[in-house]
Amino acid sequence: MKNTVLVVDDDPAHRTMLKTLLGGWGYLIDEADDGSTAIHMVHEQPYDLILMDIRMIKVSGIEALQEIKTINPAIPIIIMTAYSSVETAVAALKSGAYDYLTKPLDFDELRLVIERAMDHRQLREENRLLKASLGKHFDRSQHVVVLAPA
Repeated sequence: MKNTVLVVDDDPAHRTMLKTLLGGWGYLIDEADDGSTAIHMVHEQPYDLILMDIRMIKVSGIEALQEIKTINPAIPIIIMTAYSSVETAVAALKSGAYDYLTKPLDFDELRLVIERAMDHRQLREENRLLKASLGKHFDRSQHVVVLAPA
């Protein structure tokens, strides 16, 4: 099953370039032209990763990041910007961004960051499922193993 990435950028040429690039890497791509559209789309369907510009007209990437993290904190969000500063990088990471990249994007770095974020998300989900499965077999309050019928 292919992973779905939401690309959020108010620059249509940049969105098209990212859609082509990430699609070539095997990802399914949805697009949003601003933060408010991205928030709405996250309400409507799950995404495996979001790649979002920080400067957008209606709702900024930081505002959208904060709202999306309240909807689904497990989605890795990679922030990208042409206007890099230490303050915006710190704000993005404190708000829950997985990583922070500067434009023009280094495609090798982008691919590595996306793969790492996807692996991290998958490991967290596997860990959650294992804990839930183990919880059914162990009574944690008494440290007694409860064997399930075979």
